[in-house]
Amino acid sequence: MSQLGFFDVANRYAGLDAKNDPLLKIDSVVPWEDFRPHLEAVWRKPANQRKSAAGRKPWDAVVMFKAIVLCALYNLSDDQVEYQIRDRLSFVRFLGLGLEDKVPDAKTVWLYREQLARAGMITTVFENFDSYLKDKGYLAMGGQIIDASIVSVPTQHNKRDENAKIKAGETPEGWADKPAKFRQKDTDARWTKKHGKSHYGYKNHINVDRR
Repeated sequence: MSQLGFFDVANRYAGLDAKNDPLLKIDSVVPWEDFRPHLEAVWRKPANQRKSAAGRKPWDAVVMFKAIVLCALYNLSDDQVEYQIRDRLSFVRFLGLGLEDKVPDAKTVWLYREQLARAGMITTVFENFDSYLKDKGYLAMGGQIIDASIVSVPTQHNKRDENAKIKAGETPEGWADKPAKFRQKDTDARWTKKHGKSHYGYKNHINVDRR
């Protein structure tokens, strides 16, 4: 089997873009370099603790943080995220790697996450991650199968009795007589909790067979 050339890969990525790859949107709205100083403060060893410069270079901090983000967004174990990074073009592109580059293995992902947890930084970095998305009007929702989407949803200003009818699958009184108002209401969205914060949105999953 022949190897993929540059234009072949470009065509594959163009196909992903046409399908609205959610990771491309995440990558474009999150200022990843803002995380680097905080991540390197945890992950980068002091000069007097480093081994010889001839040894294996540490992974880039942003690449590893993105791998941990993938685990959270897609509810993947460390072994699963290693496999998916090797298997999926969208994951490779999200990490900023090329097809010829090495990928972090499961043990490495676990080690970097564990160091963040021990430093008490997991909650902080993910709250910042959520905040960046929210500031741009987006909400990241993860799924147990494979896929996740970012969904932009306007906040609904409904009365308590209107929300009760919506949850019961009914149309609030007066809405049917005002088509313009009804069209502006999203009756499928709900307030949800994520990382201790309330978000208004809904899951927009693409059906993908389990592997």
